[in-house]
Amino acid sequence: MSTLAILEFPDPRLRTVAAPVTVFDAELKQFVADMYETMYAANGVGLAATQVNVHKRVLVADMSDERNQPMVLINPEILEKDGQQVYQEGCLSFPGIYADVTRALHVKVRAQDVDGNEIVVEAEGPLAVCIQHEMDHLAGKVFVDYLSPLKRGMLLKRMEKQRKASA
Repeated sequence: MSTLAILEFPDPRLRTVAAPVTVFDAELKQFVADMYETMYAANGVGLAATQVNVHKRVLVADMSDERNQPMVLINPEILEKDGQQVYQEGCLSFPGIYADVTRALHVKVRAQDVDGNEIVVEAEGPLAVCIQHEMDHLAGKVFVDYLSPLKRGMLLKRMEKQRKASA
């Protein structure tokens, strides 16, 4: 396994719409393993393939404290969503930046596993937020797109300041 480089905003590749996965092989399994390793190494709870510059519809997540509940969703699509919640989101492509985002409270998602088998996942609360957030990446959307222009501008200025300070 290896750690992959995570793209950081405003990298234009984060706006790429991911293509469906059509081949379920050893290469895909290795890529998913690398995504898990990358997500865990970066102390994240979710990661979309778009964030590591692979434009395929693959996301991984693990919301558990013990890091022992890995989930992969390939070619995910939301079947149902309901309710509403506001959750403070962060993103590995926006280091150190957090903002309140309103999303569905509950989602039902159809996807495939690494072998191509169809799975249906129902998620609520933080896991539902994570899935919606990562699915947005696959559509070329990032969480700051949900913010007002003023709030987005303030966060991006803060991120730029942090980047300059650590350079």
